[in-house]
Formats: sequence, C-alpha cells, structure tokens
Amino acid sequence: MFEDHEIISTIEMVKNENLDVRAVTLGVNLFDCISHDLEMFKKNIRKKIITHARNLVTMCDAVGEKYGIKVVNKRISISPIALVGACFSSDQMVDIAHELNAIAKLVNIDFIGGFSALVEKGIAPGDQALIDALPSALAQTERVCASVNVATTRAGINMDAVLAMARAIKKAAELTSDKDGIACAKLCVFSNIPQDMPFMAGAYLGVGVADAVINVGVSGPGVVKRAIEKNLEAHPNLTLGDIAEIIKKTACKVTRVGELIGREVAQNLNISFGVVDLSLAPTPTVGDSIGEIFQALGLTNIGVPGSTAALAMLNDAVKKGGAFASCHVGGLSGAFIPVSEDLNIANAAHKGFLSIEKLEAMTSVCSVGLDMVPIPGDITIECLAGIIADEMAIGMINSKTTATRLIPVPGKKAGDKVYFGGLLGEARVMAVPNLNLCDPFVRYGGQIPAPIHSLKN
Repeated sequence: MFEDHEIISTIEMVKNENLDVRAVTLGVNLFDCISHDLEMFKKNIRKKIITHARNLVTMCDAVGEKYGIKVVNKRISISPIALVGACFSSDQMVDIAHELNAIAKLVNIDFIGGFSALVEKGIAPGDQALIDALPSALAQTERVCASVNVATTRAGINMDAVLAMARAIKKAAELTSDKDGIACAKLCVFSNIPQDMPFMAGAYLGVGVADAVINVGVSGPGVVKRAIEKNLEAHPNLTLGDIAEIIKKTACKVTRVGELIGREVAQNLNISFGVVDLSLAPTPTVGDSIGEIFQALGLTNIGVPGSTAALAMLNDAVKKGGAFASCHVGGLSGAFIPVSEDLNIANAAHKGFLSIEKLEAMTSVCSVGLDMVPIPGDITIECLAGIIADEMAIGMINSKTTATRLIPVPGKKAGDKVYFGGLLGEARVMAVPNLNLCDPFVRYGGQIPAPIHSLKN
C-alpha cells in the first residue's frame, strides 16, 4: 500500500516544515467494567485501561523513531463516563476523575478523554451527575478531558444542557482562577460529536466502536503553508483552483504518513486500527500555524474579508486529500482555528483583525468551532450560554461538527494577557459585545427542534 518514494517525499516535511503525528489515541471500551460498587468500578477500569495501554508510549516512540516522524502526544479515549458510571453521584464522579488521572500518569500518557456525556435529547441522572461534577473534576486533575454533546442535526439542541454547560464552564474557571481558568481548556461542548476523534479535549470512544482501537491525528499546517509558498514562487499565476489542488495533494501525503504510523502501532499492540484524522491543528510554534496559511494565500491576516472563503477552500481540500489517501479517514479531518494555540491567530485577534463575531462566522466552514477562546471573566451565564447555543445551531443546521472551548478568565478584561502553557499556548482576552446582558432566551429551556432536512429516512 505504501511505496518507498512516498515515505522519502516526506523527509523535507519532517525536517523543515513541522510535520508530525500530532496524536496517537488509544480508545478503550469500558462497558464491561460497569459495577454499582465504586471501588470495584475503579478497579475494573484501571485493569482494563492498563492492560491495553501499558506499552502505548513505548510503541509510539519506537515506531516514530523507525520512520523519523515524531509522535507528539500519546492519549487515551474511553467510553462516556456518564454512561458506564451512570449509577454514581456527582461526588463519586469526581472520584472517578481522580482515578482516571492516576491511570493516565501511570501509563505516562498526556491526556485521557471520555469524561463525557451525550445529552442532545435529554439529561439522564448519570448525565446530570457528570455535568455537576465537571468543575471540580477538571479543576482537581491535570490529564482528564471532558466533552458534552448538547446538539445533533437529528435531535436538535438541548437548551437545558446548554445552560447547564454555561454554568459548569463559569464554575470551572472560578475554581482555577489562579491559572487563568485553565480547567475550561479541557472541556468542550459539541454539536454532532464524532465517535472516533483522536484530538483532545473532545475525544471519547463511541458506543458502536471496537473494544480497543488506535486512532491517529495527523497535523502539518507548516507543510501546507510551505507547499503553497513554493508553488507560488515557481508559478506566480496560479489560480485558487490550482492552489486548492496543491493543498489536496499535500494533504494526501500527510494522511498516508499518519496511516502508516497508526497501522504499525496498532499491529504491534495487537489492537484494531480505526481512523486517521487529518486535521490541520496548529501549535504555538512559529511555522506551525493555520494563521500563516492565510497569509500565504495573500491575506493580510486571518479575520480580514476573504478569510471565510479561504478557510472553506482549505477545509475542503484537506478533506478531499485525506479521502483520496485512505479509506479510513475519520474524526474531524479539516482545519482547526484555536486562538491561544496558534501564535499567528492570537496576534491577529490582539491587533483587531479577528473578532469573536468573525471567528464564529468562520466556524461555519471549518472542522471545529470557537476553540481555545479566552473571554472576559465577568461575562454573564446567559451571554455565555447564548454564544454556545449559536455555535451549536451552526453545527445542527449545517449537519457538521461544531464545538466551543471557551475560557472566561476570572478577573481579566478584553486585552489582558493569559497564559496556559505548552500546546495550549497564550493569547489576549477577546472582547465579547454585550457580555453583561441577561436575556431570558436561554432560560426558557426545552428543545430547539431539529431542522426539516434531518428527516432523511
């Protein structure tokens, strides 16, 4: 399936353009660990996860060294805790989060995702317990990530869940006020969440997935940027159609690299291979930026007029390249635009090129949503819930995944600097218009019905 020249052609990407395998994520099904006894449940999940994950990091490093391609993050996703731990109280859910954190440290992985609930059509007792536990669980752990799906195209938007998540986000920020509300950086609210996504903080193992599976997240915005620049230098008269083709071919090569690494890791661990998720996920490193791709395309900065069209072209070309390269493309597979994780995007926001309104508009054509956006800490719960609801509506109506990872930074206003560290990066707090409003719309609750085009049977 893979020929020598395909691997050789990536050497320049690896050496000079920040190509890497951003994440190898081991998914572990925990439904056979269910018990009404908390200590037995914790014992069961510890045994199950460690059995599959004890050699994950070693194997990823060995395969990465073999091919000269670094596997940056090794992660685990699990069945939604709100389902497998449905009988437990919110305090017990916090205890489970501590156990997951300890397991993650033991097997030396970066994050463990799946402290999650699926509530798009209603909140069951286990879901409510998990949502109530989120602020404390995320504030008291370092490696546990959480996601809550509050909307789908088939079900509509659960506005009770949207309001509950706004409250949870505000509380989580307050509990980590000494660290700029960093607990919220590990919490995503989703519409149409994928079951096989390897990227955090949203990764969880879907109900219909195998007992254990390896999913791979491949990045490489620097590779795409350099491919555009090199071709424009050689051929200045290229059209946007030509550039889209260049992006597609580059994405194809990157996807093949990811699948090669993922399949070998899976084979060596005797675990099923799931999907390769080709998502252009930036880092705070210069040269590894989505924002810089916009500049390579001839825009002053991300956020200026033309940015939404450029992002639509980029996202589509990445998906087409991935689909051409592999029959096992999944997850999100597109372009991420996280504010604090991309130095160029953070600077564009600080300089006024990118507003939160423009960012929301761009999420209608990208793979995620309002991602890693620091906002003023005094935003009202109603305004925060309204922003979440708007983003969920974009996903619901357009039959696509959208999400929010909003960080209301306690004690800070628009323009103040925040620092999260590592891949989470740093940024300035973005201005939010009308952040003091307490409009009752979100408090009416209930279900915003699914759109008519959801009726496909």
